[in-house]
Amino acid sequence: MSTLESIRTAIKLLSVEECAELTAELCGWTDDDWDRQMKADGSAGKFASLNRDADVAQAGGETRPLDGILHEP
Repeated sequence: MSTLESIRTAIKLLSVEECAELTAELCGWTDDDWDRQMKADGSAGKFASLNRDADVAQAGGETRPLDGILHEP
């Protein structure tokens, strides 16, 4: 297996968060004030109630697949 194939295989094993971090690093993206504030708010649990609401909506069948929304005419 080539180095590139090994890297591709390893990338497939990354979590969504790890993949986003790798993408940002490879593209040279850095956090701005908004990103830092969102991360701080998330770590502080400020989105917990929104996440719970979304989970309830999903469990109750009140949501639609994102793919369907993005490809609507």
